[in-house]
Amino acid sequence: MRRWPLSLSAIVLVTGFVATPVASAQQSLNLYVGGFAPRSEDARIGDDVLVQNRDFLVFNINDFNGGTVGGEWLIALGDKFDAGLGLGFYQRTVPTVYTNFVNNDGSEIQADLKLRIVPFTATVRFLPFGHRSAIQPYIGAGAGAFRWRYSETGQFVDFTDPKRTIFRGNFVGSGSAAGPVVLGGVRVPIGSTAIGGEIRYQSAEANLPADLGFAGSKIDLGGFAYLLTFNIRF
Repeated sequence: MRRWPLSLSAIVLVTGFVATPVASAQQSLNLYVGGFAPRSEDARIGDDVLVQNRDFLVFNINDFNGGTVGGEWLIALGDKFDAGLGLGFYQRTVPTVYTNFVNNDGSEIQADLKLRIVPFTATVRFLPFGHRSAIQPYIGAGAGAFRWRYSETGQFVDFTDPKRTIFRGNFVGSGSAAGPVVLGGVRVPIGSTAIGGEIRYQSAEANLPADLGFAGSKIDLGGFAYLLTFNIRF
């Protein structure tokens, strides 16, 4: 994908900063928990599988809103910058039924749509008031490598068959995609710890296997994360 070279270069660059030995630099572990909201339907890429599925399945894009957890290793670059490497996890399963079709016995044709995203991120934060401030707002940006897995499991209608045969199946696509990350937040130091909040935006897209018959050829991995943070300095 076109975003890979630029995004991976950004990850390598930030990783180099973080990996550089700086004995006097302040380091911390930043843990977070919160919610992830995938991009809304009107903001998603063309031929996104979830948008295409809504033509014949009953669900909403915001049904994929779900919890996310993760952590980051942060290292201070002077008084007003942090560089970090992070790893997170999001997964959500959404039950669906067909809009205009039912089984021969009148029961619903049911299938589960499942999306998992594991982001590895490299970011740089700017703290305008510095690390010694009693309240520490920040903004930042970087790049992410997003390991993803998307599956559809359950009953399906074969639209290539004039009789609309119903069958059971399990279809899985997985891989990695890269894209930018933008974030902003605030933290309040309490001794050697700090608590805070953060909003994070990620953007990435990936191609689904062409031979599995998904309704769309792509999966949009973008969205917003709303996080509570707990920072431990050492």
